[in-house]
Amino acid sequence: MTAAPTILLVGTVDTKRDELAFLRERLLALGARARLMDVGVLAAGHAPVDIANTEVAAAAGTTLRAVIDGGDENIAMTRMAEGAAAIASRLHAQGEIQGLLALGGTMGTDLAFDVAAALPLGCPKVVLSTVAYSHLIPPERITPDLIMVLWAGGLYGLNSLCRSALAQAAGAVVGAARAALPPRSHRPLVGMTSLGKSCLAYMVALKPALEARGYELAVFHTTGMGGRAFEALAAAGRFAAVMDFSLQELANHVGGSVVTAGADRLTGAGRAGTPQIVAPGAVDMVDFPAWAPVPPVLAGRPVHRHNRLIASATSAPTLRAAIARAIGERLGAAKGPTCLLLPTRGIEQWDRPGEPLHDA
Repeated sequence: MTAAPTILLVGTVDTKRDELAFLRERLLALGARARLMDVGVLAAGHAPVDIANTEVAAAAGTTLRAVIDGGDENIAMTRMAEGAAAIASRLHAQGEIQGLLALGGTMGTDLAFDVAAALPLGCPKVVLSTVAYSHLIPPERITPDLIMVLWAGGLYGLNSLCRSALAQAAGAVVGAARAALPPRSHRPLVGMTSLGKSCLAYMVALKPALEARGYELAVFHTTGMGGRAFEALAAAGRFAAVMDFSLQELANHVGGSVVTAGADRLTGAGRAGTPQIVAPGAVDMVDFPAWAPVPPVLAGRPVHRHNRLIASATSAPTLRAAIARAIGERLGAAKGPTCLLLPTRGIEQWDRPGEPLHDA
């Protein structure tokens, strides 16, 4: 826990000067420290900053003048995002910041996602955005532990409505940074994936068995964001061993579903050389949002609607072959001990005799 955490405050001072100044005041009033990073490119801001936009551009291997002269706002903010992410990563590694607070419209939000992605899981990250939770945001841009707050009524200038949102965002990041407990354990940590007891029930038996042998178990819900967090920790070598028994996020990726953990699924432990036991749990299904139309690739396939958020359809044989190849390629590239288990009585609960997806 940190009584007076330092928060990295990120925004475009050229267009959001008053809002950033208000946020800085709120952070200080809450007992935190603030380091303001200017990622704007239009002009030098009038508010005092701790990290100038020229320094941000330099961290991306360019100059502010070169960014401006490029004449393309998308490329400009992409380069500034590179520099901002590099600086944020360095500051956190050096113990100089304990949280991130960024704000913006589409430009600032786009940049903020890259900065958040540069910080490790567990470092508080709050993005105050006019497009929070919008369909504009692809799932792969969202860091697993990101907090988003809608910046309602704040597109231009301060008012009572947006001050409330700004103050709440400041309170959220300070509270999270102050309350954070870095994960520390005297027992080796095993990372496990699952979909929950209604579909994959092995964790109920394995958790006490592993704990009896002196291990700590962390189970990740493989519905997209859980898999992203699992892969990030696995790639960082945070697990003593991995039991990756729920691979339908990889099936989702191969099948083109939005419920995905990205192209790196089933690679983190292998790259880190961590011992892994893998099973093809639920790879016969492709998930999709229950409120959306059935994707064309799954048209005519048996569907199981788990709840109002998520549904699953069985995949066709050609897609299953592609999924199997993806599993084999990833496991074949692993640097550490790897074991693939093949169940003989179904690969998930709904595949068992009498269940809706049995032999579908």
